[in-house]
Amino acid sequence: MLEKKIAGYSDEISVAPGERIRFMVSCEAGVDRYQADIVRLISGDRQPGGPGYRDELLPTSVSGEYHGRTQETYCGSYAIVPHGPAFAGLADLGLQAAIFPTLPSLRRACVIAKMDVEAGRGFALWTDPAQGLVLQLGDGAGGVQEFALGRPLVAREWYLVSATYDSAVGEVRLHQELLNSYARDESSGAATHTSAATAAVSCEAPLLIAAASRGEARGKPVGEMIFNGRIERPVVASRVLDAGDIEALRHGPVAPNLRSDICAAWDFGQAFETDDIIDISPNRAHGRLVNLPIRAVRGSNWTGDELSFHHAPDQYAAIHFLDDSLYDCEWEPDFELEIPADTPSGLYAARLRSGDQEDHITFVVRPPRELSERADAGDRATASLALLIPTASYMAYGNARGAIEVGNELLANHLTVISPEMRYLNRHPDYGNSMYDDHNDGTGVCYSSRLRPLINIRPTHPWLWQLSADMHIVEWLESQDIAFDVITDEDMHQDGVALLERYSCVMTCSHPEYYSTPMWDALHAFTQRGGRLMYMGGNGFYWRVAYRDDKPGAMEMRRTEDGSRSWASEPGEYYMAFTGEYGGLWWRAGRTPQSLVGNGFIAQGFDHSSYFRRTADSRDPRAAFIFEGVDDEIIGDFGLIGGGAAGLELDSASRAYGTPPHALVVATSEQHTDAYIRVNEDIGHMLLSIGGQDDPGVHADVVFFETPRGGAVFSTGSIGWSSALFHNDHDNNISRITRNVLNRFLDPTPLA
Repeated sequence: MLEKKIAGYSDEISVAPGERIRFMVSCEAGVDRYQADIVRLISGDRQPGGPGYRDELLPTSVSGEYHGRTQETYCGSYAIVPHGPAFAGLADLGLQAAIFPTLPSLRRACVIAKMDVEAGRGFALWTDPAQGLVLQLGDGAGGVQEFALGRPLVAREWYLVSATYDSAVGEVRLHQELLNSYARDESSGAATHTSAATAAVSCEAPLLIAAASRGEARGKPVGEMIFNGRIERPVVASRVLDAGDIEALRHGPVAPNLRSDICAAWDFGQAFETDDIIDISPNRAHGRLVNLPIRAVRGSNWTGDELSFHHAPDQYAAIHFLDDSLYDCEWEPDFELEIPADTPSGLYAARLRSGDQEDHITFVVRPPRELSERADAGDRATASLALLIPTASYMAYGNARGAIEVGNELLANHLTVISPEMRYLNRHPDYGNSMYDDHNDGTGVCYSSRLRPLINIRPTHPWLWQLSADMHIVEWLESQDIAFDVITDEDMHQDGVALLERYSCVMTCSHPEYYSTPMWDALHAFTQRGGRLMYMGGNGFYWRVAYRDDKPGAMEMRRTEDGSRSWASEPGEYYMAFTGEYGGLWWRAGRTPQSLVGNGFIAQGFDHSSYFRRTADSRDPRAAFIFEGVDDEIIGDFGLIGGGAAGLELDSASRAYGTPPHALVVATSEQHTDAYIRVNEDIGHMLLSIGGQDDPGVHADVVFFETPRGGAVFSTGSIGWSSALFHNDHDNNISRITRNVLNRFLDPTPLA
C-alpha cells in the first residue's frame, strides 16, 4: 500500500481577495520535487459509488515545481527567560520550586536550567528516574559537575524541591519534600555534597523552565529533556536559601529582606490569558512560554473552595508542561499566494503532487471583508447563501490518533482499516494531537492549533468525517448550480453577526460541534433578526471553546463535568485560561443546541446508518413546502456513510432542553443498532437498555420552526444526512427536501 510522504499547512485558513496566504510543505525521502497548484474544490469522496474527486484549476503564479525538503518540528512546552542583569555575576546559588511530576520514571527531565554546555558554565536542576533531584553545575572548563539526592520521586504528587550552592565552602545541598502526608513515604529527603572545584555558576545563556536547551533554531532556544508535569513558583537566588527563606518564597510577594538576593521569582498565577510569565522580584525578569503549556491548573495549595482561577489565582499558580505539546510547526514557507481580486468565494486547496504522492492544504476564499454603501461595489456578499465551514471542529479533530493508538473497534462496531494517512500520522507524533487524544503523560489535550499539518482534515480523506464528509454538501451545491459564498466559523468569531447578515440563508456543514461565545452569539442573533439557518448535521453547538486574539490559529477547550468525551478535565480546571469562561458543554451555560436549532445531540453509533420516517407534523401546512414533490413515508434509506441518512451522530428535539414550543418535528429516525448509545449526560443511572434497539430515545429528529422577523431554522438531526444527497445522481428525497427548504429560505418572503 502506498506510503504517504508529503504534507503541509498554511498560515491562514480564510483569506479574502487581495490578501496573502503562505504554504509550508515537508517531504520525506523519495520526494525530491513536487508540483503545486491552487484548485477550487468541488468533490472529494473517492469511495466506490461516491461522486469522486473533482477540482478546478485556478491559474496563479503558484503553479509550478518546487524542491522537496524535510522540515523539522520542535515539540514540547517550556518557558524562556532571556539573559539579563538579574543573573549577572552569580557565584552562590539558590534554586527552588514546587513540582508535580507526571512521568518521573520515564527519563531525566529538566526543571530549570541556565547552562552554556560548551563553555561548561551555568546550572541546571533535574529530576532523574533513579536519583530524584539532581543539580548540575558548570566547571568552567567545558565540563559539568553533578550532584544527586538519591531518592526517586513518586508520580502525580506535589514536592517542594530546592538546591543551593555555597561557593565559599563548595557545599551543595539538595532537598525534596512530599507535600502530602503518607505513612510510608520514602521519596522525601535531603543530601549534602562538596564540590571538587569551584563551580562556574554564571553564564549568559538564556534561562529555561521545564526544559534544557539544545541550541537555537528559528531565533529561539530549542528545549529538550522537557519536564512532564506542573511547576509552581520557580525561584533563582544569588545566595544560599535556608528553610525559612524557602518557605517564605513559596507564595505571596517577595519579602523585603530577600529582595536584594532574589534574581527572579516567577508567579504563574498572573497573566493566565497570555504566554507571559511574570517575575515578581524587583528585577522583572519576565519570560515567555513556548508551545502552549496548560495554564489555569491547580497548584500545590488548591483547597477546592474556589473552582475559578479568577477567584483564587494563587491556588492556580502552576503551569502544566508537556513534552508533546505544539502550537506552530514554524516551518519555512515554500510558496505564497496573493488571492487574485476576481477570485470567487469558495473552498480551495494548494494541491501538492509528486508521482503517486498527493496532499491538499485546504483554505477558504471568503468575500471581501468590508461592506460599502455603494450599490455597485464589489465588496459585498456575492450570493444569497453562505456555507459556514466549521474550522473549530476541524481543529478539534485534527490529527486524531484513536484509531492508531487504541483502536476503534468497540466504538465503531467494525474492524479498523489503517490507511496510509493513519500510518503517516503515526510516524509523525511531532505534528501534535487532536482534542480527543491524551498527551504522553495521560493529560487530555485541551489546546489545538491549525498551524501544523492536520492529516485527517483533507477533502479526500477515506474516513468520511468533518471536511471529507462536508465535501458532500459542496458537491451537492455545485451540482445544483446554486450560487454560494464560503465563510468560516473563525470569520464569524471575529466579525460577528454583521458577517452573517449579508446573507438570506446560512447553511452549516455536517458537524459544527465546537463553538466559541462570539460564534454562538452571532448565529443566534442572525436567527432572531430574520435570518434563515439550515443546520445540515448532527452533534452541533455542543462544546464551548475559546480563542485568543494574540494567538492566531490556537483554540482551547475543557471537557468538564459531563458530555460524551474521550477524557475529562481535572476537578477545578473547568474554566478556560484564554477567556476565563466556564468550559464544557454549552447546555451547562444555559445555551442548549435545542434552543438554537431545535434539536441536540442524543446518541452516536458508527456501524450502520438508518432512515427517517415522516411524522404527523410533516402534514402541517407550515411544512408543506418541505415535502413538495415528496410522497415517500420513508426518507433517506440510502447514503454513502453507513447506507442511510440517519447515522453517526444523532440530534433529537426536546422541550425540556429548549426546543421552541411551535417547532415541528417533521421526520424521526428509527431502527438503529445497539451500537448507537444514548449520550451519557442524558442518563441518570446506567441501565441495560440504552442501545438503539431498546431505547426509543435513540433517534434523530428533523426539525423546522420559524424565528422572529420572518426567519426560520431547518435542522436535519444527523451527520449522515449530507452523505445521502448524491444518491441516484442527486435524484432522491433527501436531495429534494434539502432543495425545497433552500429555495424557500432564499425567497425573501417572510415565513409566517
